[in-house]
Amino acid sequence: MPTRRFFEVRCALFLSLCSIAAFAQTAVPYPRISEEAYKARLPFFDYNKDIPLEARIVREWDEDNTLRQKIVFRGAQGFLVPGYIELPKNAPKPCALVLLIHGWSGGKDDWWEDSNYINGGEMRKALLDSGYAVLALDAPAHGERSNEIDYLHVNAYKDPSASEKINLFTFTEIAVQTVKDYRRALDYLATRQDIDMRRIGALGYSMGGMDSIYLLATEPRIKMAVTCVPPMRSLDYGPAAPVDYTWGVKGKTILMLMGEKDGFYTVPEMNATYSAYFESPNSKLIWYNQDHKLTKVYVKDALAWVKAKL
Repeated sequence: MPTRRFFEVRCALFLSLCSIAAFAQTAVPYPRISEEAYKARLPFFDYNKDIPLEARIVREWDEDNTLRQKIVFRGAQGFLVPGYIELPKNAPKPCALVLLIHGWSGGKDDWWEDSNYINGGEMRKALLDSGYAVLALDAPAHGERSNEIDYLHVNAYKDPSASEKINLFTFTEIAVQTVKDYRRALDYLATRQDIDMRRIGALGYSMGGMDSIYLLATEPRIKMAVTCVPPMRSLDYGPAAPVDYTWGVKGKTILMLMGEKDGFYTVPEMNATYSAYFESPNSKLIWYNQDHKLTKVYVKDALAWVKAKL
């Protein structure tokens, strides 16, 4: 015969499940601006196509199975933008290509290093081994472009006792300029015979995940995106809040890879946001039992999505 303790445990479990269900029902999407306001922001990502690209290859690495080239070109602000493009030697040409977009305080070299916080080397090699070319740039004030902030670290902010040595770039400015520079990179790729401009995708991590959303929303040459752990709360990023650009993403081909323990969003709110703004026959959301660092578990899912959609 059931004991009193048995009923107490059953009641506690029932109440706990009810609480979880009630919370799930009350979770709402992160707020976003109106569609009219979204359209008014789109010119933020426009760039002057009359600025000469002046693109050139400055170095090559002839590997066993790939050819890597270091390129530079004039970005949207007129600065020289450094990047890498790598192509698989044995893949049919022209190649489909994936833009690789690093996160805050990172750089293009993150995609050529194994076992870092974005597992960039593993992701890049998986794409190359599957016949895809890749291209990665340094965002403004990152990597080789740290000269733009007097070689300070991107997280260096003004000390009250300092003079005029400050980080002049806000997060919004860096995010928007990065998108413009990748659009300029697409202009450069269009001049090459070895890239199939009908098959261009974007894969970004953290801030780069945000940029992949902006690119999918604003750049018609981007055919699909993989966005890894993009911070989504609108209040944290002002005009660069990625949730505001979901107006231009709905129905497009996008994979979202998210960490259940990530502090940049909550699971219930992110699920509600995905259902309201992203979900379509062309989208997918995958959760991992990870924080902002997904580890290399995400590489397999990202690669499978690229191979299926690009």
